[in-house]
Amino acid sequence: MTLPEIPLLFSCSGQKLTTCAGERLFGIVSPTAAPADVGVLVVVGGPQYRVGSHRQFTLLARALAAAGIPALRFDHRGMGDSDGDMRSFDTIDDDIERAVDAFMKAVPSLRGVVIWGLCDAASAAMMYAHRDPRVRGLVLLNPWVRDTQSQAVTQIKHYYARRLVDGAFWRKLLRGEVQLLNSVTGLMRTSRSAIATTKPAAATNASFQDRMLAGWRAFAGPSLLVLSGNDLTAREFVEYAQARAPWQKALANPRIRREDFAEADHTFSTRAWRDRVAALTIDWIRSTVTTDKASAQPAAAH
Repeated sequence: MTLPEIPLLFSCSGQKLTTCAGERLFGIVSPTAAPADVGVLVVVGGPQYRVGSHRQFTLLARALAAAGIPALRFDHRGMGDSDGDMRSFDTIDDDIERAVDAFMKAVPSLRGVVIWGLCDAASAAMMYAHRDPRVRGLVLLNPWVRDTQSQAVTQIKHYYARRLVDGAFWRKLLRGEVQLLNSVTGLMRTSRSAIATTKPAAATNASFQDRMLAGWRAFAGPSLLVLSGNDLTAREFVEYAQARAPWQKALANPRIRREDFAEADHTFSTRAWRDRVAALTIDWIRSTVTTDKASAQPAAAH
């Protein structure tokens, strides 16, 4: 039985929150017919709102609800129908916290949530989860770890190298359809960035990457990491982690399950890929999260 979805309007202000100024957030709850103790909170990433690219978030939430797992997809401040100015993904902890509050109030049977995020929403979830005992698990799709050096390395290995073995590229070059000078200049610029020595302590983005790793390592619950094979953001995540021992150690944690979609793009833009992500999410929650007693804590502990 499919129940009607429920619009949810909630305030970002609260006793523990001082940065929200009473701004209102908007979300949609996909409820279930039977009570459930774990729900999925879909956090918006990138220039998206609660529907998602190709309606992915809407379709995911409805698939979860049909499988007996309630879901809330919401717009954080500055996105969609929510109040406030546009904000960076590394400044939405308060938004996520109030969304969890509102979700558990709207679905009283819930004792915990799984946070589901794509791209920089996955990064935001990694930074947030350890500070909220109600978070029972993380589903992280193509997390964002962008910095100049890792971006350059990824482009050389997975963009320029691919073009060199691409017959279509050489045919266009012979027909004069490729601006060779521009391509060589771009490759040289990228190569210089790749070999440049960076200073993480002085780099603006280094702090969010460090917070991602620290938060992920501090989180006691399980994580499902989903990576697309045809996506530079996912490739950059892999390159970044492989080059840093602390990230390698984190990825080796047995509580992290990795699934690679070899042909998928960044937003899982086909129906087959979206359906596979939804099915994987449902199966993982059923097999891992709902039986993971170590991460199960009552909402009252928050």
